[in-house]
Amino acid sequence: MAMRLFLVYVLVEAAVVLGLVSWIGLGWTFLLLVGTFVLGLALAGSQVTRQIRRLRTGLTTPQGAVSDGALVALGIVLTVVPGLVTSVVGLLLLIPATRAVVRPAVAALAARRLRRVPLIVTTMGPGPRRTVRGDYVDGEVIDVTDVAPPRLPRHPDVA
Repeated sequence: MAMRLFLVYVLVEAAVVLGLVSWIGLGWTFLLLVGTFVLGLALAGSQVTRQIRRLRTGLTTPQGAVSDGALVALGIVLTVVPGLVTSVVGLLLLIPATRAVVRPAVAALAARRLRRVPLIVTTMGPGPRRTVRGDYVDGEVIDVTDVAPPRLPRHPDVA
């Protein structure tokens, strides 16, 4: 699955770059790639500080703070990944207005994925604490003396 996704990524990025090279030229395409990368890094820096501030205050009002943090992180990763399509998608995720549009879809996708996760019930919880003791002896070494290993007696027939 990951290999197919990587192959699709490479084919889409190559098709876009080749199309841009044939349309605007190699130099302008290179400048566009570098420009989207630099713009993404600048926007990522401002959004990271904003999201950290929002997550700190989001403990009292958590409406979208966690999902926005995840979308900002995804936007930063997509901006850093080489390619024009991924940089543009990453830039779109870093803009707060587009994150508001994408947030319900991400929430629906996460809810659908969480339904597939099995519920794990543990017996440890509130109640009496149980301690498990194995073969453990608490002690202290007072003195250690190295003793030479015993030797077998020599047979008289062996020289």
